Amino acid sequence: MTTHQTATRDEWMAARLRLWEAERELTHRGDELARQRQALPWVRIDKDYRFDTGSGTATLVDLFRGRSQLLIYHFMFGVDYKAGCPSCSAIADGFDGIVTHLANHDVTLMAVSRAPQARLQAYRERMGWRFPWATAQALPGADFNADFNVWFSEEQQREGGIEYNYRREPPMRQATRTDWTMLDSGSPAALQAAATGTDLATYTRDRPGVSAFVLEDGVVYHTYSAYARGLDGLWGMFQWLDRAPKGRNEDGVWWRRHDEYPVR
Repeated sequence: MTTHQTATRDEWMAARLRLWEAERELTHRGDELARQRQALPWVRIDKDYRFDTGSGTATLVDLFRGRSQLLIYHFMFGVDYKAGCPSCSAIADGFDGIVTHLANHDVTLMAVSRAPQARLQAYRERMGWRFPWATAQALPGADFNADFNVWFSEEQQREGGIEYNYRREPPMRQATRTDWTMLDSGSPAALQAAATGTDLATYTRDRPGVSAFVLEDGVVYHTYSAYARGLDGLWGMFQWLDRAPKGRNEDGVWWRRHDEYPVR
């Protein structure tokens, strides 16, 4: 017999209506947050960023593909990774279904990583994805991943020079047991690192994020970026789990790449 609270249909309805009011409030708050995002000042991009794509070298303007808005998902796939990050892969599983809708609303969705194109395209084929995926070239004075705070050097990691998600991190060598990203080989981050074929330090020098850009009169502006839990809304499976009876029901990292689950 269940240990969860049970009720009559009328009692359930009364409780549901109270929750409905809270959900409405959250929806309206989300609308207001969206307006605040769109009201952020724009920052002009003057650096000459270059990318490798399936059709050759491209500029940042080229990534817009003739549209005025560009959303970039900073996919964790470093040059030393053997495979893409499982968490980023779970997020990216939802891209193909919305790319066409966004494209027909003047928005291009693009993934960008540091790994070479051949490795990205091989992994893309393995996952069965179709969304566009570019490699950001690391150029002197115009390192896209470093500039948008999704890649950090070993020196930054060692000396405490990482500023991610608008906060400065402690040096990795001074990590404590309360800092989950720097724990031992059994930590969530270390397990994710192993799944990419790397060690923890190498894995965490790349980070996930999303950045938004607009193109007006031939000029590109950076409008918004989010990282870490700021990406929750893009992670489709969690939106569904939040509505399931047992919620996220997590005990560590349970998800895998979609082709790694046992056949059911």
